[in-house]
Amino acid sequence: MKKLASVFASLLLLLSTSVFAVDHVAAALEHANQAVIHGKAGHAPTLVEHAKAALEHSLAAAIESKGVPKTHLDAASASLQEAIDHGTLGHADLATKSAEEAVEHLKKAGGK
Repeated sequence: MKKLASVFASLLLLLSTSVFAVDHVAAALEHANQAVIHGKAGHAPTLVEHAKAALEHSLAAAIESKGVPKTHLDAASASLQEAIDHGTLGHADLATKSAEEAVEHLKKAGGK
């Protein structure tokens, strides 16, 4: 009986970890999309705010992920950091391009 309870608890932990990663990917995707929208409008400071929020969620999801999704989350995080760097310098066009790359990686990582 203890063995069964232990297996069940492990299964629940595994499933809950996956749910948290999916939630972070969805939040990262939402913020990355907002970064793109504001970047296209030339609003570099607002792009940076959303890119920072997306980066936090992307990094959190990467911690909980593995395999191909983790590879895409790592790439998305790198692109978001580039968007932040370019946006901070006021280069909205370059920052937008980086944010768009992040969106594509987040979609491939499991975002909708």
